[in-house]
Formats: sequence, structure tokens, C-alpha cells
Amino acid sequence: MNFDENFILGCSAIGAGLAVIAGIGPGVGQGIAAGHAAAAVGRNPGAKSDITTTMITGQAVAETTGLYGLLVAILLLFVKPLLW
Repeated sequence: MNFDENFILGCSAIGAGLAVIAGIGPGVGQGIAAGHAAAAVGRNPGAKSDITTTMITGQAVAETTGLYGLLVAILLLFVKPLLW
């Protein structure tokens, strides 16, 4: 391995670490959504099914950001297109 290959591998590892940080946002957002949903069910127990359905749909949409970050990290770590 020469300097160029090591530099590319290092940058890929740094990029993968930064991409995984994208999982923090969905985690915080889902926690906030679950807390607000629990408070809403506490105020109106009759609407539990509607609140739960809406919360789970929103959390599924929010989770895609974290999954895309994980996918980018895996690609950066295991697929090395710039190394011949």
C-alpha cells in the first residue's frame, strides 16, 4: 500500500464515522415523538389507536434517515471503488 491508498482508506473510515452520527437525529426525534404520543394518550385515552398509528408512521419515516446513514457507512467501509 502506498500513501494514496492509505489516505483513501483513512478518509473512508472518517466518512463512515460521520455518516453513523446521522443516527443521533432520528433517535432523538423518535424519543420526542413517543413522549408526546404518551402525553396525548394520557389526555385522551379514547384516541389511543389513532395516536399510536400516527406516531408509528412518523417514526418509520424518521428512521429512514438513520438507515441511509448506516448504508453510507457500510458502503464506505466495505466497498472501495477508488482502490485498483
